[in-house]
Amino acid sequence: MTSTIVIGYVPSPVGEAALEAGLAEAAAHGDEVVVLNSPRRRSTVDGELIDEAAGADLVARAAAAGVTATVDHADHGDDLVETFQKVVDRTSARLVVIGLRRRSPVGKLVTGSDAQRLLLDLDVPILAVKPAR
Repeated sequence: MTSTIVIGYVPSPVGEAALEAGLAEAAAHGDEVVVLNSPRRRSTVDGELIDEAAGADLVARAAAAGVTATVDHADHGDDLVETFQKVVDRTSARLVVIGLRRRSPVGKLVTGSDAQRLLLDLDVPILAVKPAR
């Protein structure tokens, strides 16, 4: 039976780090991958949303790594954690892979973090990676 890994992806060094780690994990264990690229609700322009061609490129990159992948553009609205949890539940994912960006100590104190909420609230193991410096 094939397991699934959900990779949170945005077109940035953080997203690339998550994608690379998720594909490596999937290839090592024979998992399928769902690349979650989630737009904000009612957002007509979202710099983090990839288009169809970029999605096809991600699927091709996964195939080159020996991994079957799909891209999911679930609308995350106001609650990114809920969106991830729905995809995890729907796919019975065994793991979520997310990228972390580097922030200053003040930035960590003042602003909340979607990554922190995912780490604390998702009901599945999470692999959090940072891009190389």
